Amino acid sequence: MIGHGFMGAAHSVGWRQAPAAFDLPDSVEMAVLVGRNAGSVSAAALKWGWAESATDWRAVIARDDIDIIDIVTPGDSHAEIAIAALDAGKHVLCEKPLANSVEEASAMDAAAQLAADRGVRSMVGFTYRRVPAVTLLRDLVASGAVGRVRQVRAAYRQDWLVDENEPLAWRLQKEHAGSGALGDIGAHIIDMAQFVTGLTVDSVSGLVETLVKERPLRVGGASAGSSLAGAVGAGSPLGDVTVDDLALFTGRLSSGALASFEATRFATGRKNQLTIEVSGDRGALAFDLEDLNSLQFHDRTAPDDRQGFTRILVTEPVHPYVSGWWPAGHLLGYEHGFSHQVKDFVEAVSWGLDPAPSFADGLRVQQVLDAVEQSSSHDSAWVAVNQPALLT
Repeated sequence: MIGHGFMGAAHSVGWRQAPAAFDLPDSVEMAVLVGRNAGSVSAAALKWGWAESATDWRAVIARDDIDIIDIVTPGDSHAEIAIAALDAGKHVLCEKPLANSVEEASAMDAAAQLAADRGVRSMVGFTYRRVPAVTLLRDLVASGAVGRVRQVRAAYRQDWLVDENEPLAWRLQKEHAGSGALGDIGAHIIDMAQFVTGLTVDSVSGLVETLVKERPLRVGGASAGSSLAGAVGAGSPLGDVTVDDLALFTGRLSSGALASFEATRFATGRKNQLTIEVSGDRGALAFDLEDLNSLQFHDRTAPDDRQGFTRILVTEPVHPYVSGWWPAGHLLGYEHGFSHQVKDFVEAVSWGLDPAPSFADGLRVQQVLDAVEQSSSHDSAWVAVNQPALLT
């Protein structure tokens, strides 16, 4: 695994737990963790169960004993690492968003397609697909439970930037993160909307905004993209925030249905609330990450005395992924999605199948993100996804 920190910890839990929870077709060895700082990566490797640590990702990719490369670095290095790993014949799991630009994502997808011809697999880590309730939501929509999809409402709300003294970090600088709330959490709701409906977002009209344009730098002069050690003190110098804090956009789906999206880091009181609601002519389904073990289902065809949303507790062994864990009613958490991701990826690699979501799926999300930015820069005009011209 290349990179560590928050996502490194989450992925490490997935690699460690999946072989115990599921009967995988191959054994998994957590061989080496790679980071820039020898001391911190060594400590992380010891904490999360990696056999060794290293600071040179190129040397690790060249090793004959490494089969899979898991990329959890900031977005500005995804393309270089992934393409090098695929060219070296390594299977690649890459965190979302796939890249920082459509150009980088296109190059990654092209490399993945060439590698697939040699039996080398790749997948982008839209982990929320693997929350059992979200997978069940997809299955229910596909079975016709809501009928013809007419509208989708998706939002990802956080509040960690409400404090204007929150210091500048790599996620707030375009050269490292690509974009802000739009790419970081907006990518999730775009992928989820497409995943659960089986439709694509074909055109968008949107607005992105940077609400706080400068933030204090850490004492000691650490720059964004570094460990940012140290604290913010009185009179700390300010650095520019070069990404968005808030994105609001509407999308037209491939069926003609409409979708609304909100991605924000300024939703005061919302810590990590991802919601999606799919409305159809026969019913509706709704999911909230802050209640991730359940779905809300409305059956419009039910008798009048049984109308309204009902709760489905998604903890039965027949539900997606749940049979690997606990008895019914014993709840799963955020970390379990990463174990399910490992399960699906290892199975695909072992069985010679193309895993999903693919780099092509990641590219499609990147194209939607780019279209939203184009729309915002042209007074929220409608923009076709992957089309250079504005719609009239």
